[in-house]
Amino acid sequence: MAGWSRLARRGAVFFGGVAVAVGVIYNESQKRATNASWTTNVEPSVKWDHNWDRCDPASLVKPSKNKNSSDEKDAKDAENELKKNTPTATRHLLLIRHGQYNTDGEEDNQRYLTELGRKQAEYTGQRLKDLGLSYTVLLSSTMTRAKETADIIQKFFPDVPRKETDMLREGAPIPPEPPIGHWRPEKQFLQDGARIEAAYKNVFHRADPSQETDSHEIVVCHANVIRYFVCRALQFPPEAWLRISLNHASITWITIRPSGRVSIRHLGESGFMPADKVSVV
Repeated sequence: MAGWSRLARRGAVFFGGVAVAVGVIYNESQKRATNASWTTNVEPSVKWDHNWDRCDPASLVKPSKNKNSSDEKDAKDAENELKKNTPTATRHLLLIRHGQYNTDGEEDNQRYLTELGRKQAEYTGQRLKDLGLSYTVLLSSTMTRAKETADIIQKFFPDVPRKETDMLREGAPIPPEPPIGHWRPEKQFLQDGARIEAAYKNVFHRADPSQETDSHEIVVCHANVIRYFVCRALQFPPEAWLRISLNHASITWITIRPSGRVSIRHLGESGFMPADKVSVV
């Protein structure tokens, strides 16, 4: 009974004569309370890098030349500079995979959307409109299937500025783990990977301090690019990108908070399409 008493004193609740520990677990061997796994007792295997985009306010403020200064004016100036470089708005990135396309085409201009792919893009455009958000930009890859998908989506948002970039073109971002079943030269990963990583750094960052309201940006590109972006943004191992599958014209919604925290709201969402219109290859 002494053991049960200790449990009760340490936050155990009794249900039908059975003690259930609440908040802490009594470690008999060490004679001390051990924090439960959802508190501070577990050391994370990978710690979050708060300055992942190199936009943490503290890293943008030039340090004082006189580090030993206790001058009140210097402290106030430093505080104001920090505040000036601190974002207040949230960025929402809605990453859209292009619709189904003609996989028999050898050149990019022959890899145009199929009839189903065009319909999928319409469903996605309607879904984005139904969300009732105010979009600030429609950015797309310059590849035919991505441009055609963006063209269809833009019909729902004729006033949203449109931009295109080669950086978002499809490619092989990094050798996947586990390895893929077919051979691919390392040169391709080296070249594509550098470009896709540059695209990530260009698109993913917290809001500029001058941004006053939250923004929602539509980015139309490709499965490999989006899968790599997801791993990088969430600070997962980037070589895990091939473990993720994305349907055509699906929506992946990533949120970047002013603090630099990143979360994923939707991953490859396509439930707004009829089941017989969903495809992945």
